[in-house]
Amino acid sequence: MSEPVLDVNHLFWQVDGKTILADIHFNLPKGQMLGLIGPNGAGKSSLLRCLYRYIVPSSGNIDLFGQDLSTYSAKALARSVAVVQQDTPHYFDLTTEQLVTMGLTPHKGLFDATTAQDKALINHALTKVGLAKHAQQPYEQLSGGEKQRALIARAIVQQPHILILDEPTNHLDIRYQIQILELVASLGISVIASIHDLNLASAMCDKLLLLDQGKLIAKGHPSEVLTERQISDVFGVCCEVNVHPQHQKPLISYFYGYQTANKKEVAYD
Repeated sequence: MSEPVLDVNHLFWQVDGKTILADIHFNLPKGQMLGLIGPNGAGKSSLLRCLYRYIVPSSGNIDLFGQDLSTYSAKALARSVAVVQQDTPHYFDLTTEQLVTMGLTPHKGLFDATTAQDKALINHALTKVGLAKHAQQPYEQLSGGEKQRALIARAIVQQPHILILDEPTNHLDIRYQIQILELVASLGISVIASIHDLNLASAMCDKLLLLDQGKLIAKGHPSEVLTERQISDVFGVCCEVNVHPQHQKPLISYFYGYQTANKKEVAYD
């Protein structure tokens, strides 16, 4: 078993007396992809924001390489953790290459110049995500999938030990959803990503965390988490879970007719 790069224990976050996250505990082993799943409002984004210190938990511990996350300076944290958020930000004045170059920031002093080694790293990242030919194109002219790949290229240049992604495939066509997560998996670093599509999470992740109403419902291999009973209890849908013929992980088939069922319930009330 690989040593965990991230350890979370008894994590709580409360706002105005309301508990958003309750007793969350898990670890992220080196080199693994951990998928965060759950319905809207389950607390997925809140948990991720705690992990990259956008919000401060009410109680509990987050250890990064055995050191309390709160003790890291902003620059030291940025050298260890890169974040790609759900919505692509606007950078109206930057080319794709300039955006990717921003990944150097945690490693540079205020007046440090870009070296030949830096440029090689930037070119490698652009090639890795398939955007080398778009290097001089304005970032704002890229497609949604290309923008996400550019942000991942920036993260590659940042050279983190952990990559955090908040629904990176949101609003993308299925081809780009698969492409983005396969790209992330190929980087060889530890990844934690919230993923809306359960079949995509099953296929791409080593382990899963299932959240509901801020509580940890299940964690482990996709076959342990994506059971018919747990999907029904948490997501409120009926499904059948089989084995995918390619990767041998759970394949979920959903049943339909909820609107009809709701109308019948109303009719008999």
